[in-house]
Amino acid sequence: MSILQQPKPLVPTRYDDRRNDPFYRILRPPEDETPEERRARLLKQQDAQRVSRQIDESILESKKAFDKRKKAIKILLLGQAESGKSTTLKNFQLTFTPNHFRSERPIWRMVIQLNLIRSLARLLQVLQYEWDSDVPSSPVSPVRITSRSPPNRSSSGPLTDEHRRICKRLSPLVAMESELTKQLLPETLSLNRPMRDVCVRAGSAWKGILNKVATFEPPPLRPGSRGGRPGSSDGRHRSDPTAVLVACKDDVIGLWQDKAVQLVLRKHGVRLEEMPGFFLDDVDRIATFDYEPTDDDILRARIRTLGVEEHRFVMDSGSHDGSEWYIYDVGGSRGQRHTWVPYFDDVQAIIFLAPLVFNQTLDEDPSINRLEDTMTLWKDICSNPLLAKATLVLFLNKIDILRSTVAAGVKLKRYVPSYGDEPNDVENITRFFKDKFRAYHKKFAPKYRPLFVHETSVIDTRTTSAIIIGVREGILHAHLKSMSIL
Repeated sequence: MSILQQPKPLVPTRYDDRRNDPFYRILRPPEDETPEERRARLLKQQDAQRVSRQIDESILESKKAFDKRKKAIKILLLGQAESGKSTTLKNFQLTFTPNHFRSERPIWRMVIQLNLIRSLARLLQVLQYEWDSDVPSSPVSPVRITSRSPPNRSSSGPLTDEHRRICKRLSPLVAMESELTKQLLPETLSLNRPMRDVCVRAGSAWKGILNKVATFEPPPLRPGSRGGRPGSSDGRHRSDPTAVLVACKDDVIGLWQDKAVQLVLRKHGVRLEEMPGFFLDDVDRIATFDYEPTDDDILRARIRTLGVEEHRFVMDSGSHDGSEWYIYDVGGSRGQRHTWVPYFDDVQAIIFLAPLVFNQTLDEDPSINRLEDTMTLWKDICSNPLLAKATLVLFLNKIDILRSTVAAGVKLKRYVPSYGDEPNDVENITRFFKDKFRAYHKKFAPKYRPLFVHETSVIDTRTTSAIIIGVREGILHAHLKSMSIL
């Protein structure tokens, strides 16, 4: 290398040269800085360095949380509305986080009371429709409905004036339920008709609202003031329906067990006992001041979530104690399914709920059979390339309803002609649909992947718990295998 090509030696920057550095001109201390100003400037620099360290630590913690979340198992619960997704979620909570599940009993106590009153409101609506109809009625019976005794128990005759009086006495209870549900979902104020289910918006802190109503603490007593919580004399929150429900218990039992009322329900084809969140057979047990929901009560409770709700689990039961899971419960109505797609990415497993109710239609579109809609939805899930690596778990749910439907003599081939003349029993019907779901999965899946199929009735805690434990082990095994740990 020639002398001309040799690099120039580094020349130390002179103090005068630094004056041309714009950063130096900005950051240099004033030439006439006093000792007090110097101390203030140094303290300010120390504060800035402390804030900078806090930001760095926060970024590091966020990265650790992101890495931890990335290693967690994420499950998506899919299926149409009322397919059993929320009940499956509660089964996961009961099986793997029982302490947290049971800590929410006061909240579910309130939900169960709302479910009961909602069924009662539906009953009153049918009776009012009967009164408003043009169907000629028989002479009014003078029989009075007595406490704890169903009115007209020995008769299947028409509705009476006493039925009207009972309905009027029950109207405050229905009004309380309406007010509380409006607190849970304020959008109902703009609707012209009541919603069928108790509805909440995902992420709306609805559990906090119900917990406040159920466990509201009274303010400190002032001299000369009376005790109690706002709006009531017995120390309960003004929105708590317990006291009114207890007072109306005999009327509710009498009306529900009345043969004339049952005749009207059958006439209009209304089967309240088949609707989600049905508790009218349990009024005597629920309408008490000391009622505490059982695990089965909580699983049967119905609350409809609008939107996508994320649930984080840290297992406190089982062989994987301390492991972290995320389960996403999504709204299943046709108008909400577009919200599913953002959750398809980076999900390890999908639990798809397929209720085997072949003789029902969708609430939002009565022209569409529920099972037909489930099949269409299943094809879309199987064929979606974003879910090609996800483990698929299929729950053929509501076997209990299928069993009662078959026992009532309802024929599958009336709704599914391709079933032909096969035996109309639970075993053959279940096998028929299991083969159909497997065939669609094989046909539409982008590539081969295992499919796990279980016959379930998710309100059956014991059986479902055993199934869920097996599902967890299968999902965990697939997750570890995907991470090359197995």
